[in-house]
Amino acid sequence: MPTIADRSTSAFTGVTPTKRRLRSNSTAEDEIPATPPAKWKSPRRCINSSPKSPSNGIEKEFSDKLATTSRSPLKKSSNNLFAKPKWNPRDAEQLRVVKEALHVSTMPSSVVCREDESKKVLEFCKTSVERRKPGSLYLCGCPGTGKTMIMEKVKQSLLNWSNEVEIEQPDVLFMNCTSLSKSSEIFTKILQNIQPKKKISGSTTALKHIQNLYVQDGESGNRMMLLIIDELDYLITKDREVLHELFMLTTLPFSRFILIGIANAIDLADRFLPRLQSLNCKPSVLTFRAYSKDQIQKILQERLVGLPYKAFQPQALELCARKVAAASGDMRKALSVCRSAIETLESEMKEIASNSEKLSIENGSSDQENVPAAPVSREMDIVQIHHMAVALSKTYRSPVVETIQSLPQHQQIILCSAVKLFREGKKECNVGELNKSYNSVCKSAKLPSVGILELSSMCKALNDQGLLKLVRSQKGEKLSLKVDASDITFALQGVRLFRNFLQ
Repeated sequence: MPTIADRSTSAFTGVTPTKRRLRSNSTAEDEIPATPPAKWKSPRRCINSSPKSPSNGIEKEFSDKLATTSRSPLKKSSNNLFAKPKWNPRDAEQLRVVKEALHVSTMPSSVVCREDESKKVLEFCKTSVERRKPGSLYLCGCPGTGKTMIMEKVKQSLLNWSNEVEIEQPDVLFMNCTSLSKSSEIFTKILQNIQPKKKISGSTTALKHIQNLYVQDGESGNRMMLLIIDELDYLITKDREVLHELFMLTTLPFSRFILIGIANAIDLADRFLPRLQSLNCKPSVLTFRAYSKDQIQKILQERLVGLPYKAFQPQALELCARKVAAASGDMRKALSVCRSAIETLESEMKEIASNSEKLSIENGSSDQENVPAAPVSREMDIVQIHHMAVALSKTYRSPVVETIQSLPQHQQIILCSAVKLFREGKKECNVGELNKSYNSVCKSAKLPSVGILELSSMCKALNDQGLLKLVRSQKGEKLSLKVDASDITFALQGVRLFRNFLQ
């Protein structure tokens, strides 16, 4: 239930806390550089531009590129950020701290990559309060672009500023329209939070009571009212009457209303509120653009920089940022993927411990009490690229990836062998060359291989599924990939058998 900000509340978010120094003794400014990082040219641009295709960053070229990029200031920051001892995911407290740092509800200590938008909103609010001038502002943008977070920061910064300059603090009411059963309830909810004991009787509506409170001779004195309405598009009705009345609060004679609406629809003010122009209450519009790859990576690093240990491989964070930026630029999705990657690491560790216990039993230790526990290393594994690939695969599944992941093991080995073979520069090969690469993979994996006739039959099955292209010529059958190699890499990266061959 939203409440009016306490008038005596001390503002505490206007001052950014000092960041913890890393062991490299680098300053916070060194960690997050102001200049943009050097651009990395993707081997497959269409992968990064399509949300339906998985990222190409899992391949060996991706890792090599990250390892050799020395000019990028963001990479330098990443090196300093992760110059810490590794964490122990078996430690429940360490696990909780990392997950909490990456939770959507955790408010970051400072605004990152939204400094300009934050400054504009705060200046709008300061001007309105200082000049006692009503006004309206509409914040729009795709989900997960920081609109609500910015308003939480601005609200506290505004209260902090009013204390510093000794200006009467405004009343602040933050409401989310998703909690309303119908749009007309908005005015009743506002009145209940302004005056909890107020009872509506007679023909006077909640809207009329609100209007009477914030005029020159209103019951609330001369305080300004900052009304922040999140998920504003929930108030859209057929006649748009509720939205009109809400914005018209800022046009009343001697009005002391400052209204800030937040929604995803970029064109709401133009498409649903054409009357606002004639009523002289059309809001100013501030658009929040989707986060870029560098911005997502920077925000993830900012959330992790305060941890005393290293939880993520830098390349894994960049893979997450690159994929999410190509799909939507939704920061909440990036945080969700990172938490899912941690859960993937947990599952892997449990599987290793279980296999270790089974091995001990098979070696003759039938008594459960005598079974040694799985060894605990001081430097447990961290979230690596293959963990992130699995998490991304769960989030951004494509038909091609699902098809590859559902194939029988030997058909997956054939695809893996083809990717390995074509990395050497070939665009096509014959069945004999593929068979040689296939046998090499089977031998390294200590798996029995099938004969060349059965391999040829499986290649035809992969051709029917649109994964391989089988062309017959006078020189024999020629094979080539019908899907991008990065799709195969992405689909099989989470399978332990293929990791060494696809890196």
